[in-house]
Amino acid sequence: MLIFTWLSRKQGNVVIYYPNRILRGMDPWDGGSATRNPFAWIREAMASSEQDVINASGVDTAVYFVFLTTVLAILSFSSLLLLPVLLPVAATAIQNKINHNDTANNGSVANLDKLSMAHVPEKSSRLWAFLFGVYWVSVVTYYLLWKAYHHVSTLRANALMAPDVRPEQFAVLVRDIPAAPEGQTRKEQVDIFFKDIYPETFYRSMIVTNNKQAEKIYQELEGYKKKLSHTEAVFDLSKTAGKPEGTRPTNRTGFLGLIGSKVDSIDYYNEKINETSLKLEAEQKVTLQEKQQAAAVVFFTNRVTAANASQSLHAQIVDHWTVMEAPEPRQLLWTNLNIKYFERQVRQYIIYAIVFLTVVFYMIPITFISAITTLDNLRKTLPFLKTIVDIAALKTVLQAYLPQLALIIFLALLPNLLLFLSKTEGIPSQSHAVRATSGKYFYFTVFNVFLGVTIGGSLFGSLKQIEDHPNSTVTLLATSLPGNASFFITFVALRFFVGYGLELSRLVPLIIYHLKRKYLCKTEAERKVAWYPGDLSYATRLPSDMLILIIVICYSIIAPIILLFGIIYFGLGWLILRNQALKVYVPTYESYGRMWPHMFKRIIASLLLFQVTMFGYFAIKKFIYVPIVIPPIVITLLFAYVCQKKFYRAFQYTSLENACRELKEVPNLELVYRAYLPPCLNSEKIDEEHFTDALSQA
Repeated sequence: MLIFTWLSRKQGNVVIYYPNRILRGMDPWDGGSATRNPFAWIREAMASSEQDVINASGVDTAVYFVFLTTVLAILSFSSLLLLPVLLPVAATAIQNKINHNDTANNGSVANLDKLSMAHVPEKSSRLWAFLFGVYWVSVVTYYLLWKAYHHVSTLRANALMAPDVRPEQFAVLVRDIPAAPEGQTRKEQVDIFFKDIYPETFYRSMIVTNNKQAEKIYQELEGYKKKLSHTEAVFDLSKTAGKPEGTRPTNRTGFLGLIGSKVDSIDYYNEKINETSLKLEAEQKVTLQEKQQAAAVVFFTNRVTAANASQSLHAQIVDHWTVMEAPEPRQLLWTNLNIKYFERQVRQYIIYAIVFLTVVFYMIPITFISAITTLDNLRKTLPFLKTIVDIAALKTVLQAYLPQLALIIFLALLPNLLLFLSKTEGIPSQSHAVRATSGKYFYFTVFNVFLGVTIGGSLFGSLKQIEDHPNSTVTLLATSLPGNASFFITFVALRFFVGYGLELSRLVPLIIYHLKRKYLCKTEAERKVAWYPGDLSYATRLPSDMLILIIVICYSIIAPIILLFGIIYFGLGWLILRNQALKVYVPTYESYGRMWPHMFKRIIASLLLFQVTMFGYFAIKKFIYVPIVIPPIVITLLFAYVCQKKFYRAFQYTSLENACRELKEVPNLELVYRAYLPPCLNSEKIDEEHFTDALSQA
């Protein structure tokens, strides 16, 4: 916190600690941020309202804070009863059956055992207190989740009925368009189909095209423009170094600028820009006339018709004319829109199988990577490295850290791999892909971190003792759980000390920015790219939070002291991320809270896992009333079912009640339409008459 306070007050660091405010045109120091008081940011974060968060970072971020607040409330209210009741009950129990030398951490866990359920003897009447604790945690979770679902539903409704004109509320995405009848163009086919159904409110359609080549040329053109700006900046800087005429930059035209003839950079890039612009214009005409696909974005004159169309069945055959709500223009994954209905189903099952194998057998590639990165194997597979790895000082470092480094890199690539797999399913929007990635990453972390450590530490670590004394299986399992609780308490503590410390101080982005600014950035655009913060990264952040929730809630009865660490984790998370949402991160999309049903399901999954775990642990303790734990499991399933039926459809679709609200201005439908033109096809130089096959007329 002191590092953050010191660094954030320096003028040169303002773009790292206040980029959100800068991009919104606000004063970075607004609200007293420049004060020397190291706690000023805490006051600002706590004084901010939910509307402040929505104004700064959107509805999705506000919904994420509803999640943090709900989890924090669940743990806090649970601790109000569990800590003062269960800790004394466990600590004062007379326990003669458990030998603490058998625990995972030997003597270091003995003190924790005295504050845990492990210290309570088998068949003890004291277990009633722990059984009551299961019911208390369950009831608290039901109540707070119900309130949270109501609140998030209201947030989403308020956002959707806002009077602002949003392009996505006037459009629908149409996929699985059947082959056009003979004599009709694709544009005519789509226009006729929707004019017949919506004769009064249909505006126009935009046929999706295969714009891969156009996008490639467009990115090439943008690259030349950036290089030209960079080169001109270098040239201007050279004029101030005692040489008024300056030194015109040069470069080689070959591979990576290392080979080929040397040319004047400014003239070369200008020539390339002109050449590529002509090439792009030609490709745009070809793309829009000859590369049309079986998908379209259809526009209507009002929000109600668009909302109604997105929820309606438009064809008798399931794989024809699939209509859904249009995502934001910036969210569309254009390359996925042409994937057919049954192909999407097949892709989905294949991806699920790949993810399942990745989750279950992830140790295989990790072991393989660790094996091939040993020095002996590197010498065999890459003989040219032998002279390098045999250097004494380097050899010591590589032997100690190379396998671990390879492991860290592999795990760091996992979120990107899961995002790639999610997009491969044929998902049409970025926000949907992020939600899918979050789900996959959640299952991975739960299986390999929570279940892996718990089951591994409780059972596999004691296989030898179980083999020698088969009757001791239950006892060994019971005495191992407190050791796992100790591990997870340390894990949670490290997450909020190290993770949130780095989050608040932003040391890594700060160092990267200053290195880029000093050695790479010459233009204002390059500097902006260097400091641009991105969003909250829900695909990885949310599963990490869910893992902590699962750990804390599952051990809340077995070792209630872990609740304090969970409260600190989510309390610090709320405070620090509130500051980051108001001042740092910039949302890359807006889905109006569609992430919440996924959050809800995973909180319910955590509760179910907790209840099942407690059922098993009461059985281990030979508590004859263990069947009393079954009703909460059934109630949890019923609660999830009721919430699904009551709330979910409003998150899946836009209700007509919300869509019919009056707008503050008459929408400019031409601007709405043009918002969906891909940048690579959006050119003022080209007349629409060239594209009549792809763009329908109003």
